[in-house]
Amino acid sequence: MDTKSKKYSHSIITKVIVFIIMLACFSGAMQAIGHLVSVTDGDVEIIFEDNYYLSKSYVMESEGLISDITRLMERYKSEEHILKGETINKDELRNEEQQLFFDYQLESKNYNPNLREVENYEQFKIEYADKITQMKDQMIKRNVREFHFLLNNIEGVKDPLYYASDGVNVYTNSTMKEKQQFKAYPSYMVFEGYKREVYPKEIEANKYLNWLTMEWDEWGSENLAFYVAFSKESLDSKISEWKENKVIATKDFYWLLGFSAGFILSFIYLALVSGRKSFKDKELRLQAIDKLYIDLSILSCLGLIILWMLMLDMIVLPNNLSWVIPVTLPISAIFFILVLSMVRHFKNRTLFRHTCIYQIIKRLVQFIGDVYNSGNVGVKTVLIVIGYPLLIALTFFMFPVTIGVAAWFALKKVKAFKAIKDGVEEIKNGEIHHSIEVAGKGEFASLAANINSLADGLKNAVDNELKSERLKTELITNVSHDIRTPLTSIITYVDLLKNEKDLSKIAEYIEVLDQKSTRLKYLTDDLFEAAKASSGNIPANLEKIDIVSLITQGLGEVSEKIEELDLEFRFNHPNDRVHVTADGKLLWRSIENVLSNIFKYALKGSRVYIQIEEAGNEVLLTFKNISAYELNISADELMERFKRGDESRASQGSGLGLSIAESLIDIQKGKFLIQIDGDLFKSMIYLPKNNKE
Repeated sequence: MDTKSKKYSHSIITKVIVFIIMLACFSGAMQAIGHLVSVTDGDVEIIFEDNYYLSKSYVMESEGLISDITRLMERYKSEEHILKGETINKDELRNEEQQLFFDYQLESKNYNPNLREVENYEQFKIEYADKITQMKDQMIKRNVREFHFLLNNIEGVKDPLYYASDGVNVYTNSTMKEKQQFKAYPSYMVFEGYKREVYPKEIEANKYLNWLTMEWDEWGSENLAFYVAFSKESLDSKISEWKENKVIATKDFYWLLGFSAGFILSFIYLALVSGRKSFKDKELRLQAIDKLYIDLSILSCLGLIILWMLMLDMIVLPNNLSWVIPVTLPISAIFFILVLSMVRHFKNRTLFRHTCIYQIIKRLVQFIGDVYNSGNVGVKTVLIVIGYPLLIALTFFMFPVTIGVAAWFALKKVKAFKAIKDGVEEIKNGEIHHSIEVAGKGEFASLAANINSLADGLKNAVDNELKSERLKTELITNVSHDIRTPLTSIITYVDLLKNEKDLSKIAEYIEVLDQKSTRLKYLTDDLFEAAKASSGNIPANLEKIDIVSLITQGLGEVSEKIEELDLEFRFNHPNDRVHVTADGKLLWRSIENVLSNIFKYALKGSRVYIQIEEAGNEVLLTFKNISAYELNISADELMERFKRGDESRASQGSGLGLSIAESLIDIQKGKFLIQIDGDLFKSMIYLPKNNKE
């Protein structure tokens, strides 16, 4: 019986049957995925959601509406407000003016580098007054277009019913104005100032609800009111549709699991038995398809994947899902035949040797080896018998040619020298963007490349100086904005306190004052620390630090904050102790700033990875987290002062944390870098390793 099972397990018929089963399972899995995505519109989480009010679908019904209305009321208000220029962002206007000023510096003959920057700027405003006005008009036109675009969006909404007012402007699609009228509906959301009320109450547990409330909460004030209500007919229809989609999606998900399991098991079986007649068979038998080189097979597989995706895009998606299997079956059959061929070569240990590249290199090495192994006597004999008579004959007839070649070579060198001379003259006269072009690899080409490098260095120095000036301007603007915001709130609430008699409101005002004064203190402290750190005046007591123990102890100190934000920290480090040369206090302050940045911007409920690894003479400390905001900003911009990942000035951070961390790490002779990959945010700290016992 055992002999028969071995016979059948490796028979060609069994392999063909399993191969067909594998193709069927793979095609079925692809169709299940396509149907699942089509039914749920990409929201596959519907499978695991308990009811409609806890679903992503419920939130998405009003997410776009709330976002558009918030932008309308927060920034644009009305067309008259826009036409008065009230919506022009001062920072944006300043940046636009700065760009025009850069053009003025490069193009205008009236720019005088001997004058002070302020004097040149005044002359620029006079000379470019029309362009500045045109720039403002363009900004206003853009805002008007955006205003009407948002207005058209919300005017097209028939359900849900909504009413929004900031005390002056009103946006609504119903005749109802009172919140009690909206609360008569079976589901509603009421936002008034900083307060919100939703019904049914279970909506509070919806993990996507913060998509609606986050932007509103940041901007909330007493005069704002926003009511949303869903009619019973609409709710019944959407709940019924959601339940139907959930049933279909769940069924598709189970089909996907079944097909995937069948595909994996079939492929593993074929990978094990392919090329052998039994499990104990030591000889591996290759097939005709295995003569195809591996690199050609890989290119063919990539081509098949591209062909499959193109055919799905043109023929199948999104309304012809019945074509998924007919399209997938023949392409996947060829694909897996090539894959199994590569598996056989891997088992035969010829995966690399059976490539075009390897064969070309191998034959070239063999040819050189044959010439080398022929011996010096043979090589010299060939050179003397064949080369010497040819050299004598060619020399006699090539004398005029030799003179011509020498003249051409001398002329080429003279032209190269003249090009270098003229280029140096251009650079000396201020044309720092001029590049000297000298072809070849000789001394003149090397000299031209060195001069171009000097010009590039000069250009970079000028660009860095301009960037430094721009950063100074932005720093002043951002400092003023960030400090003025809580200061304005403090002044406002102090004025309110002077005339307020209601003790409950007085207590509320005092609480706001406490928050804003604390915010102002944090901003001032961070600004002072940033200035001190960037100046390098902080003394550093460099000593041997066990960085694993430092981070372990530090994470224990912030454990309550970690639990509060529902973050899961994963700390990976070598088993042995890892020592660095650093100042313990400054190093923990830098790490604390990185952790603070994670606490402010990490996606709630996500994982945070901390990893320590040795990199030569350095130790690399890496922090990785998923951002709750879209990171539509570069890493270089994020390291600038007062920059934040959400490009918003409304968050509680000062925008100085990462900059302070970078300065403190520099003081300790280390490096601080950040990387952004989609929503993945990575902070990397390099510190000198300490190997002293």
